[in-house]
Amino acid sequence: MRVTSFSRFGNELHSGKRSYPFVAKRNLWFLIAAIAVLVSIIIPVVKGGFNLGIDFRGGSEFTVSDTQNTEVGAGEQAVNDVVPDAVPRVTNIAPETMRIQTEQLTDDQTLDVRDNLISAYEVSEDQVTSSFVGPTWGEDVSRQALIGLVVFILLAAVLMTIYFRTWKMSVAAMTALVVVMIVTAGLYSLSDFEVTPSAIIGFLTILSYALYDTVVVFDKIRENTEDLDLSTKRTFAEQVNLAVNQTLVRSINTSVVAVLPVASILFIGALLLGAGTLRDLSLALFIGIILGTLGTIFIAAPMYAFLRLNEPEMRKQEKKVRNRRVQEAEAGSAAPALTAHGSTAHGATARG
Repeated sequence: MRVTSFSRFGNELHSGKRSYPFVAKRNLWFLIAAIAVLVSIIIPVVKGGFNLGIDFRGGSEFTVSDTQNTEVGAGEQAVNDVVPDAVPRVTNIAPETMRIQTEQLTDDQTLDVRDNLISAYEVSEDQVTSSFVGPTWGEDVSRQALIGLVVFILLAAVLMTIYFRTWKMSVAAMTALVVVMIVTAGLYSLSDFEVTPSAIIGFLTILSYALYDTVVVFDKIRENTEDLDLSTKRTFAEQVNLAVNQTLVRSINTSVVAVLPVASILFIGALLLGAGTLRDLSLALFIGIILGTLGTIFIAAPMYAFLRLNEPEMRKQEKKVRNRRVQEAEAGSAAPALTAHGSTAHGATARG
């Protein structure tokens, strides 16, 4: 079997020779998206919320560096010997580096835990540092992140409406963006990674990436549907689907190029080398980049087609296309019959 090259695959998509029914199967994509959103909302509810980092919930944090002992139990025991009811979070955040987080401790408890950690991990005093984060700071971070998210969405919606000169493209793009946000949050909650300021930064970053891909596809849709009322070659839905197919290779290439370095940070740096401080940022980016591309292809473009299909101009243009196709089909079926009739008449004349 001959394997089609990727470049030929792209050429066939651009010319329309090869096509995938993204718009025609929009109801299926919408159903899948609705289920994914519902599950993503249920996940944190069942888990009792997100795994908030110390920056959001407040508490005391200790960092032990240059230790050969990276056992989690040693850190837990060091805290429990001072505060029996505490539930410390002990993480190996980097080679020879341990992080111990607890609820807020008093000054005396902080000093006792610090001494226990020095003994447990067999390090010197200057290799154990402690810090305290108040819950008020975390509340401020959460509030600022929420304000930033709302402002970003409003500005993006207004700018897209102005640029494309139609609010329906803006609504379609924002719908896909909301789906990406909710599903990303749900998957992040499922991973049980801590929600940190870095994760919030990664989360906000993927919003711009998702919109960037959507704008590129929508620009192609606008190009394909320009002067559509004068064309009877394809319907509006077919032109939208053609635009998605024409930009499919570009979307795949862009997301692959973007996700590879993030995947390296996540799987090699964080999981294999133990660079735990990068896990939150890289996971948010990894999930968001993939979902952003899928959201454009399966949600934004089909949603835009759905919002415009019932417009009188679109229904009228679709009727013209179908009438032309019926006429071509009738002409095509009549031609063989006419040829056969002419041959018969010629034969009869010859015999006469």
